[in-house]
Amino acid sequence: MTSPQALYDSKRMTAADAVALIRDGDTIVVPTGVGEPPALLHALSARRHSLHDVAVSQILPLRKFAYIDADSRHHVRHDAYFFGGATRAGGQAGWVDYVPAYFSELPMLIDRGLSPADVVVSMASPMDEHGYFSLALAPDYTMAAVRRARVVLLEVNPNVPFANGDCHVHVSQVAGLVESNEELFEVGLPEIGPVQEAIGKHVADLIDDGATLQIGYGGIPDAVVMQLQHKRDLGIHTEMIGDGILSLIESGAVTNRRKQFMPGKTVATFALGSRRLYRTLHRNPGIEMHPVDFTNDPYVAARNDNLCAINATLQIDLLGQCGSESLGHLPYSGTGGQVDFVRAANRSRGGKAFIVLPSTAKGGAVSRIAPVLSPGTHVTTSKNDINYVVTEYGVAQLRGKTAGQRAQALIAIAHPDFRGELREAARRMNLL
Repeated sequence: MTSPQALYDSKRMTAADAVALIRDGDTIVVPTGVGEPPALLHALSARRHSLHDVAVSQILPLRKFAYIDADSRHHVRHDAYFFGGATRAGGQAGWVDYVPAYFSELPMLIDRGLSPADVVVSMASPMDEHGYFSLALAPDYTMAAVRRARVVLLEVNPNVPFANGDCHVHVSQVAGLVESNEELFEVGLPEIGPVQEAIGKHVADLIDDGATLQIGYGGIPDAVVMQLQHKRDLGIHTEMIGDGILSLIESGAVTNRRKQFMPGKTVATFALGSRRLYRTLHRNPGIEMHPVDFTNDPYVAARNDNLCAINATLQIDLLGQCGSESLGHLPYSGTGGQVDFVRAANRSRGGKAFIVLPSTAKGGAVSRIAPVLSPGTHVTTSKNDINYVVTEYGVAQLRGKTAGQRAQALIAIAHPDFRGELREAARRMNLL
């Protein structure tokens, strides 16, 4: 029997040799965020003009690699599961395409062959003595792609933690191993201003001791986190673990003791933060990283009582429809896990789903609470799923309310400068 180390040695190669295994017509799956392997993607970019009809599928790329370019799209194109800064301009111009999907269902789409996965490229921890690597930074949909792919290429980096959970790949599953040692990409906490602080306080006041949290990315969710450090026995079942959650763990507010599902464990599907966060994941028995069809499955997450989900939107109409991923018809981000966790919190006994947004945009010139969504807006969370909506002016609880009651509640938390015109619009729509 060949030893794991002998297998490792036989599969070690340069990044250029690894990407030579990619064929015309392949779809390459790349993990979320920090899980993207820079050496392999730079090598792919260098080879891009020799390839034809190759697609790269990923949520939230952090770097704009050379292949992400309008002139390269007939060779290597990006098919986004979710837009980030590196791909947003291409999505709005039409040379980056996208796959509408709930984050929780991406593994199913891959498993069923509805979303192709011929090649996987991923960051990985060093191999353990049993021949396993940890895809600790983003097992998300990547583990499903590993099962499906013809070729699995790992960029092995000693700075990648070896995390616990369902995030391990055996050396026998791998076609090529590329070694690197550069520091991992770090993402700092967003800036928090007085509007975010006010929204955070409204939400924090509604979160009880012992609640389990899902916290999205952004200034407002992190403003909530800053005001939770005095709480007791909080739990974490989320998609993203970042420095905000790490601060709650370090403050003692998170113990996970009162979770009904996986007590004692912080559960997430991808990490996005600082070097300190990544080091905290390493062989930490209190944190587990799992695929997204586990973390974001509403039936699974809802097994925790008092699940509080905190997510942001760009615009909301008077019925409660949330446009969280586009500016009119122009794509901005993606569906992600917002709907997954809104539905999970709604199912959870005592759960609360919060949608948070500043009352205005464009320096106060535009109300984010609108009579109807801007034409072409992609509806993310439906009126039937929405529950708590929070701006700096207060909280509107919508679930179970009539259309007229919803309109009244939302107008009450709109910016005062826009309440009059919102009331007039609501009357024209026969909502008041």
